[in-house]
Amino acid sequence: MNYPNGIKKSHEQVINYSHRGMTLEDDINETNSYYRDKDIAYIYKKPTPIKVTKVDFRKDRTSTIKEAFYMEPSTTDYNGIYKGYYIDFEAKETKNKTSFPLANIHKHQLKHLENITNHGGIGFIIVRFSVLNKTYLLKAEDLFSFTKYNERKSIPLDFFNKKGYLLKEKYRPRLDYLTVVDEFLEVKDNGKN
Repeated sequence: MNYPNGIKKSHEQVINYSHRGMTLEDDINETNSYYRDKDIAYIYKKPTPIKVTKVDFRKDRTSTIKEAFYMEPSTTDYNGIYKGYYIDFEAKETKNKTSFPLANIHKHQLKHLENITNHGGIGFIIVRFSVLNKTYLLKAEDLFSFTKYNERKSIPLDFFNKKGYLLKEKYRPRLDYLTVVDEFLEVKDNGKN
């Protein structure tokens, strides 16, 4: 082709990699919806309590929150009931390839999970290493053990490989974390006999 000035214009194509896949929260919400639809478990995302201080009311009878603040620190992301057991867990994503920063979990969340497990509930965290496309479930007890006996500011991926449970992504349910919880319950129930 004859290009003006004899130079072919090159257009640099911008590739946007954001939202390539679902987020961990989307996957868990879809999984929990599946569990509810099939009457397997009733687990919900906890709302974060906020106090609205400023609202913009419009003539078309719609309103927009302009200012709000968190009333109290949130505990964990999800809770519910499965086979008569209370379940409570936190979900986190990291772009780090080698470890999960403990700064992503607050002390009050650790204390909350500790209270849950001390009262017979099942507590855990689900961590997705998004760059590696790996998602792990780590029991709260193993999380407590790590934080108690290590001075590191992050949990190495190797610890997740040894102590955690790799969750395989499927079509439905997306992240079947209750199969891992079934293993916990089997151990827990065998301990009662």
